[in-house]
Amino acid sequence: MSAYVRHSNVRAARRVISSQAQWRASISHRRSLNQAAVRDHVPARDSGQATRLAIKDNIAATGFTTTCASNILTGNTIPFDATIVRQLRERGAVVTGKAGMDEFGMGTHSTTSAFETIHNVLGLEKYSAGGSSGGSAVAVRKGEAELALGTDTGGSVRMPAAYTGTVGFKPSYGMLSRWGVVPYANSLDTVGLLARTVEPIGKAIVEQDLYLEPDNNDPTSLPAQARRRCTAERRGYASWNPGRDGAIQGLTFGIPIEYNIEELDSRIRQGWLAAAENIEQLGGRVVPVSLPSTKDALSAYYVIAPAEAASNLSKYDGIRYGQRDSEHASDLYNGILYAKTRETGFGSEVKRRIVLGSYTLSSEAMDNYFIQAQKVRRLVKKDFDRVFKLSNPLQDQQAFDLSEMEETVQLENKLGPAQVDFLLCPTAPTTPPLLDDVMKQTPLDSYMNDVFTVPASLAGLPAISIPMDIPVDPTNEQEKLLSFGGLQMIGQYWDDARLLSVADSLSPHILRQRLF
Repeated sequence: MSAYVRHSNVRAARRVISSQAQWRASISHRRSLNQAAVRDHVPARDSGQATRLAIKDNIAATGFTTTCASNILTGNTIPFDATIVRQLRERGAVVTGKAGMDEFGMGTHSTTSAFETIHNVLGLEKYSAGGSSGGSAVAVRKGEAELALGTDTGGSVRMPAAYTGTVGFKPSYGMLSRWGVVPYANSLDTVGLLARTVEPIGKAIVEQDLYLEPDNNDPTSLPAQARRRCTAERRGYASWNPGRDGAIQGLTFGIPIEYNIEELDSRIRQGWLAAAENIEQLGGRVVPVSLPSTKDALSAYYVIAPAEAASNLSKYDGIRYGQRDSEHASDLYNGILYAKTRETGFGSEVKRRIVLGSYTLSSEAMDNYFIQAQKVRRLVKKDFDRVFKLSNPLQDQQAFDLSEMEETVQLENKLGPAQVDFLLCPTAPTTPPLLDDVMKQTPLDSYMNDVFTVPASLAGLPAISIPMDIPVDPTNEQEKLLSFGGLQMIGQYWDDARLLSVADSLSPHILRQRLF
């Protein structure tokens, strides 16, 4: 039986985007990771041209410190390259430097670093660069690097891309090795890539065969046999050829009705609608789809991620790892060894998430929070698997329960609603906020920005943010500055090659202005 969701034409999708009656004010939290670096264009192995590579400061690279933007790791050096750094260096990349970020990747606007606040660039210095990989996005936007590495736990590559007008790609979980990456949340962390356009990322993943290389050092890296099996079920991996594999005609794009939230900025909504209309003009089909578990995804994320973070950060005590607090006579605080070290070594956001995660893992809260969040995560994965035409090669296909379907979603036939090739939604609900306003936000306000990026992370799916035009009032100076937004495309597991090709083909049709 069919297990997917969609509508028959873009007018139905337009009603979903435009109708306030269908808005879903169901954002409950928001989290984001940010940082700084640079990147724009990736050469093929035999090009002979060195590619400048910027690396987020939680990824090991010989010759550079790896501090995770935290006082507790000040001056820390790791005597080897992360696997992804080694792979790119072997392909001709030259590391230009480390990029700033939110401390341990915990933040939304690259403002929680112990060393610096990352600012947007090129006239947007007063605005957020997004997080936690804000430094990597800024480096690419400024042209300091052709390609940048970031990490994406719940949107930390895609969000900075949306705020800086760059491209941010989160691959399928397990495709790129995490060995040599300081962990935040192991089941969510993914190494991501940023560039000015899709092409350098597509060349790195497909043409330079990064998708083929497993890593025995990383237990979350997909084994070679599984990679071959997944690749055999997908198109686009034979070579990097967007003209062949990125044709939009005949593809079906789904607009999740649960993503059309009341808090969505009107200009972002109009840009989303314009992108959908462009897809239809290019021969694609745009239909509404339903992802019922989306409303609980953000809450589940902010239970799971802090719980894993609390476990990962427990080793930073100044004895085994990290800088010891030397300003006090003793590390003891109320009889607790190394309490002062952790108090002074971690910033407020990191300590907040450690406390939250420790509580949700406690015996009194485990069943009510952590276990429930894991159940929600499974439901989110099922929603995605039901809506895509392609099956998930790591999961058994399941039928769609019509009782869970929104009334606005029409049946394609007697077997159920339609299925789609890709999902289309905004990356962020707003344009970049002013840094002054960010500093006044509550943690909950900040977490809510991740509402569109977290679901794909929970499901381990590939997702990409590409810049799009949004309407501008020529009499409004701020709107003229913030003339772009981020459009997110989500694909089925291991459909990364086709996702990149389609994004490359679509980009010039949804962004007519010149950002660089």
